Amino acid sequence: MHPLSTIVPGLVWAYHIDPGSGTARRLPADVEASALDIDCGFLWLHLNLSDTRVNGFLEGFAGLTEPARAALTTHDTHASLSVDDQMFYGTLVDFQRNFDSATRDIGWLHFALSDRFIITTRLQPIRSIDLLRAAVEKNAAKFTGPMHVFETLVAEFQRGIISLVLELTDELNVIEDIVYDHETRDERRRLAPVRRIIVRLHRHLRIMLALMRRTAAADDDEMPAGFEDVAQRLTNRLDAADQDVYALHERARLLHEEIDSKLSSETNRHLYILSLMTAFLLPPSLVTGFFGMNTSNLPFTEGTGGSLLAFGFIAGSILAAWLLLRRTGIL
Repeated sequence: MHPLSTIVPGLVWAYHIDPGSGTARRLPADVEASALDIDCGFLWLHLNLSDTRVNGFLEGFAGLTEPARAALTTHDTHASLSVDDQMFYGTLVDFQRNFDSATRDIGWLHFALSDRFIITTRLQPIRSIDLLRAAVEKNAAKFTGPMHVFETLVAEFQRGIISLVLELTDELNVIEDIVYDHETRDERRRLAPVRRIIVRLHRHLRIMLALMRRTAAADDDEMPAGFEDVAQRLTNRLDAADQDVYALHERARLLHEEIDSKLSSETNRHLYILSLMTAFLLPPSLVTGFFGMNTSNLPFTEGTGGSLLAFGFIAGSILAAWLLLRRTGIL
């Protein structure tokens, strides 16, 4: 934000988009209040909620209803969509962005739009909003209104999901090759963060789909112009993305079950070997225990060769245990 900007606190950027001329003019950071009152086209304001003055600015912004102002300044971390008096507002889920790359961390973007403006607010930088800004600067002519800006924003989020699905698919491929290798290795620690990301994505997508369908079923008098068609297209997009995420979810679950099965089999094999060793060593233990008793008249205490005979009894007991295990089918 420009250090001298007092007109629009928390301003990240502002665009005046004119569909008639097909232009998108970026307003300066120290934009005057009169520049926000436009005669043609619509306005896009993107604000940073870390500036505490944003609340006061939005209270004085003409055309915003009280529920829309609350939606723009909320710190809730769940998706929401609402239509009221030809205004559309709510909170969208998206991915946070670092200075040079997108992350897998979930972020929240708040928005409100009417036929003359769209306002977006956030606490952390958001991946899709930067891509949307680049699209506006590249081809402003295709943005016929604020609803089209919103549709492109959600479409960019869906593309981000597809990119993440491809990345997670590659990670699952590597884990799968290791899991189905001859050597048993515990890949649960590596699989756990992948499953956590997939579960969170699936949950948020299901919520977004439910909200989109519920909002599209609102009264026509409350619904902004063109929202029904936009909602149908976005629902199809998000549903396709959710199917891809759900397929990953099932694949990750099967991998986890396969890892558990192989580890259980390995544990059972170790227990089997330990049981056999116990069975073989029990008879010699009885022999050595017998000859270790401090009682009178023990055999082989007189004369020579007693130790060799005791070792013979030990070997014979081991052979007898082996024959017994073979006869009973344990070996």
